[in-house]
Amino acid sequence: MFGIINFGTFLIAAIILNITPGTDTMYILSRSISQGKKAGVLSALGITTGAIFHVVFATLGLSIILSKSAMAFEIVKLLGAIYLIFLGLKTILKKSSNNFELENKQISYRKIYLSGILTNVLNPKVALFFIAFLPQFINPEYTKSSISFLILGITFLTTGTIWCLFLALFASKLSHKIRENYVIKKWLDKITGSIFIALGIKLALSKK
Repeated sequence: MFGIINFGTFLIAAIILNITPGTDTMYILSRSISQGKKAGVLSALGITTGAIFHVVFATLGLSIILSKSAMAFEIVKLLGAIYLIFLGLKTILKKSSNNFELENKQISYRKIYLSGILTNVLNPKVALFFIAFLPQFINPEYTKSSISFLILGITFLTTGTIWCLFLALFASKLSHKIRENYVIKKWLDKITGSIFIALGIKLALSKK
């Protein structure tokens, strides 16, 4: 139906790929552990929103530009790396308050959501993944392949969102009491920032 072939295989592959630890997983876990459940959930939703852009780009064929143009790939990659490193440094250098309730109120959840979007959108490897993975499950003779792209993309995003939300809720639940300890909270911020920087460096050094 809709030119999709081996949908069962696709679904299994999508679930396996989504639960495989990667940049998104580390980002969500770091946010959840250091800033709590709401921050983790919004990070997960931000990541999903960013992935929606990639699905649309792949459907429209815009992602092909990244796969064909080395310069475009490098520009997007470096922007993503710089942004992750910026987030890391900001997290490490921020002044933590020993008033847990006050600091919790000062968290900008809007910025956390937007950060999740940018983290995903500025990762060109996600775009390349969609244009390489989805076509394998689309009949090349089907004339309306854009519909197939959207269906497969939405399916992939649905399984990914469920997994990301589970990670956010699980991690924040485990870390709630830990984050109320000022000293541990301070170290969690440093570890979270270091993870962001490491992810940025990894992205900067990655190749197609």
